[in-house]
Amino acid sequence: MRLLILFSLFCTLGISSHAQQVQYGVRPFFLIDAMQPSELRDKLSSCKNQVPSRSYFSIAHRGAPLFFPEHTVESLAAANLMGAGIFECDVTFTKDKQLVCRHAQNDLHSTTNILKTGLAKKCTRPFVPSNENSDAVADCRTTDLTLEEFQSLKGKMDGFNPKAKTINEYMDSIPSWRSNLYVNNGGTVLTHRQSIELIKSFGGKFIPELKLPIVPVPFEGFSHRDFAQALINEYKEVGIPPKDVFPQSFYLPDILYWIENEPEFGKQAILLDDGSAQFGFDPDKLGDLNHRMHQLYLAGVRYIGSPIWILLTLDENNEIIPSSYARAAKANNLKIIAWSLERDGPLISGGGWYHQSIKRVLRDDSQVYLVLDVLARKVGVSGVFSDWPATVTYYANCMQIE
Repeated sequence: MRLLILFSLFCTLGISSHAQQVQYGVRPFFLIDAMQPSELRDKLSSCKNQVPSRSYFSIAHRGAPLFFPEHTVESLAAANLMGAGIFECDVTFTKDKQLVCRHAQNDLHSTTNILKTGLAKKCTRPFVPSNENSDAVADCRTTDLTLEEFQSLKGKMDGFNPKAKTINEYMDSIPSWRSNLYVNNGGTVLTHRQSIELIKSFGGKFIPELKLPIVPVPFEGFSHRDFAQALINEYKEVGIPPKDVFPQSFYLPDILYWIENEPEFGKQAILLDDGSAQFGFDPDKLGDLNHRMHQLYLAGVRYIGSPIWILLTLDENNEIIPSSYARAAKANNLKIIAWSLERDGPLISGGGWYHQSIKRVLRDDSQVYLVLDVLARKVGVSGVFSDWPATVTYYANCMQIE
């Protein structure tokens, strides 16, 4: 019955066939027209009449959350229309230990309408308004709800106002460069299995991330290994071939578990690194980097996923070049996935966290394609996450990257 309901929903949204025509929309052309004269601008301009096609270099980061509520049917559908070839579901679990798509186990208060529903009373910490001494707070977790309760929620654009006095003020706060234009009555939240079924209907591939639980584990007998295995089991149960799945985790033991216990999936597992030095090497010391990258390779790791700022740096002429980190990964035969383009807003005055290592040479969004070009041609990444996949799809099509 659930499959029939989902299929009906997909058809209503016009996404029932993976053969649906890819569309770029206006943003790639806006970015190209804003560029300074260069060979790259000329090359990208020469492709303006190309026929859009899906690219596996273009990875949908939570769907298309620049304008659509993340991890919803609508967000993934938008990413599909933009030609993304690989789609992300950040995976966590509910009170009854069912897998769902959320960026964090404790983000329901900022990504859904829960505070405006009767389920708010079930939150670990219901909304508390700000006062002169403290910010407004709320803490609503997937583990506060059963799967049925979770599925009654509606997705919203991620954001909250820490100075809010009311729930409406708390919820109605998103960055100025995002939009509520496509929220309508709220996004359709997804279980992990539903995301698999939807992405399969697109003809896409899968890049789920196993999120570290906020609650202590084992959770009512559900161990961390149970969680890691449950993620893989749902792909096996739906009949997805391992070659189409790239499971991710920031937690090295997850990657090693998959390599040992699910080797066909494990050989494409992506070890995520956010620059917190969790793997014990100094990103400024190439020798140390080479040693640790080699150790990861010997352990069976073949992919590493890193934020843009770790992969790029500036040379003495302020040109954007691959970092020591990126060079060490490539030297040790580790494939690199970069994240996340168009995540931290306009590049005016250098952008935000994702571009911090090259901040001083960034002026505005006219350089989005410059950053992407360095990642693709000089770093040699295997794919790029984006909050607006059309940007990467256009580039990949133009440069004939599949």
